[in-house]
Amino acid sequence: MTPTSTLTLGGLLLALIILVCNLYPWWRGNREMKMLAAFGKGNAAGVCAAMCPGGILGWVHSRSGTVGNGIGERTSEATTGTASGQSLTTGQLVGLGSTGAAVVVLAVLVVVLAYKEAGKKDKRRILGGAYVGSTFCLTAGVAGALAWLPGTLNAAGSGVVTFFQGAGVL
Repeated sequence: MTPTSTLTLGGLLLALIILVCNLYPWWRGNREMKMLAAFGKGNAAGVCAAMCPGGILGWVHSRSGTVGNGIGERTSEATTGTASGQSLTTGQLVGLGSTGAAVVVLAVLVVVLAYKEAGKKDKRRILGGAYVGSTFCLTAGVAGALAWLPGTLNAAGSGVVTFFQGAGVL
């Protein structure tokens, strides 16, 4: 399989199935936000990966569409007998600079550390959230709604660099 930045209806179906599987227990329960924390952490890491134009995180992001398209299309065909290979309008988060990249690496590192100390169920929720966050960012709607994020992370990283360079301290 080669990586793709195009998402099909099948790939979207798989991401929505994972999202529903994570939201359903929360909805049926007491609706405590801590029940969604592991999924949210993973989702944040997936969105961070979607901003990366290359490297390991960029590669993982591009593979999420490929894997999801294949599994989702087979799921749709097996359950309904209907093909779901139609492509969706593609979106992409662009504009991540070197200072924003440092923030992304630290954010993903925090999620990886949370993953390492999580229990079995929370590990699955973190991975599911990462997949959903990355996959949703392949669509034009979600990528357009989050278009502000790379610039915000660049500004946050620039602020950290400015602090460590001592600018404006004295």
